[in-house]
Amino acid sequence: MATLTIKNVPRKLHQRLKLNAAAHRRSMNSEVIACLEETLADKRPDPEKFLAEVREARERIARESGLFVTDEFLREAKNWGRP
Repeated sequence: MATLTIKNVPRKLHQRLKLNAAAHRRSMNSEVIACLEETLADKRPDPEKFLAEVREARERIARESGLFVTDEFLREAKNWGRP
């Protein structure tokens, strides 16, 4: 495992980290690692999961309102009111 030394941490940031670590019942080191993991996490959606959710939403809208959301409908809606 790599070791990282961080210098010149602003006092207020250090205090916030210390408070957060105590609130989460973690050491300062564990809190910093958790913050880095959260900040640097790959937050891109899984394409297959995203498309499945879109299909489900389209089907739900069609069932509940009778509106069929097609690609053409979305294109027209996006361009509606544009010169």
